[in-house]
Amino acid sequence: MFDRVLVANRGEIAVRVIRALHELGIEAVAVYSTADRDALHVALADHAVCIGPAAAAESYLRIPNVVAAAETTGCDAVHPGYGFLAENAAFVRACDDNALVFIGPSADVVEQMGDKVRAKDAMRAAGVPLVPGSDGAGALDVLRRSSVEAGFPVLLKASAGGGGKGMRVVAEEKELAGAFDAASAEAAAAFGDGSVYVEKLVSPARHVEIQVLCDAAGGVLTLGERECSIQRRHQKLVEESPSAALDETAREAMEETVARACEVIGYRNAGTFEFLVGPDGSFYFIEVNCRLQVEHPVTELVTGVDIVREQIRIAAGQALGTTGRVARRGHAIEIRINAEDPARGFLPAPGAITRFDLPLGPGVRVDTAIRAGAEIPPYYDSLIAKLIVWDENRDAAISRAERALRELAVEGIPTTRDLALDLLGSPEFRSGDYSTSTLEELEDRLPSLARV
Repeated sequence: MFDRVLVANRGEIAVRVIRALHELGIEAVAVYSTADRDALHVALADHAVCIGPAAAAESYLRIPNVVAAAETTGCDAVHPGYGFLAENAAFVRACDDNALVFIGPSADVVEQMGDKVRAKDAMRAAGVPLVPGSDGAGALDVLRRSSVEAGFPVLLKASAGGGGKGMRVVAEEKELAGAFDAASAEAAAAFGDGSVYVEKLVSPARHVEIQVLCDAAGGVLTLGERECSIQRRHQKLVEESPSAALDETAREAMEETVARACEVIGYRNAGTFEFLVGPDGSFYFIEVNCRLQVEHPVTELVTGVDIVREQIRIAAGQALGTTGRVARRGHAIEIRINAEDPARGFLPAPGAITRFDLPLGPGVRVDTAIRAGAEIPPYYDSLIAKLIVWDENRDAAISRAERALRELAVEGIPTTRDLALDLLGSPEFRSGDYSTSTLEELEDRLPSLARV
């Protein structure tokens, strides 16, 4: 096992990883920018190194700075968390080159899965269902032919990156040229790669993902699914497990498909395979996230598996204690609390938090790095907390989530708390019959989205 691990992140995920390291008897080294000097993850770590000024590009994204921090503090390994350098193959190779164990998949797998076209090729070879569309990125005339063959509406998507950047819905052929130019330009600006490909638009669609753990000996453990369809601009807001969209047959088919794909591509450590599920129950591969997911606590609550500790053990060379399909119990829901103003188009809302009271009670978990008096800087992601609840069934979990949200008090800045209450109380969410377009469809009915 490792003696000392550097946590190459900030915020709630850095706190989460540091706590897991301490539970395993491992020293934790934090990195921080000048804006995070007084952050909770810095206070909790055994050692901390300033790696640059406030801007992420000059601190958390600077590979030489992060590697130097690990080397100078005598670390054995690096945990990337999510975001920043978590899926950067160059960072994985830099760790390898400096005798640092990267707690995650290999550089080759990260690079392959980070290119959506190469990832689709690998999944096709593994027999994973793909959305009809182009074989890869191409010029406008190539994508036009693929679009006609797949049938409109279609979705143009950037070959590199994610988060909705470089993505355009095209309803009919005459819109394709303009959408192609816009998607390509946005992708080039965001990722330095303007290539795009086309897929058939599955609508209405559910966004369902499968969590997996894989060890170096080839052992594969699938941990069930997470439903992630409540989104705004392709960013998840509410996640739950199990998904109301799957029956046991569909669940087993998805998990068997993921297990087979992991064996084919030689996957190691934690990962998530994301799928679109159509109205007829058919499922199609979207992408592989070669890292810990923001919503991993949902799976932890229904399986009892500590995914972060398993990541560390696998990276240290230990085998999984069990393989196949993990047993699950009850229902879990995660609500992301963002420093954003829903009534102003989800405008980021940095500033000082003057009050921060967390909900307590059975079946309630809050992952956060925020304390009363904390300053939310404008430089990073707007996520300030994750509220996760568990109960015996879905209806009980929804009631518990609503109770916990009402107990949660955040003052000083706008947040998405009231939006979450509106969503959980909507007939669409309560029925379990919702899709990736539900939030947009509810926009005129949710009080928290009323424009000011």
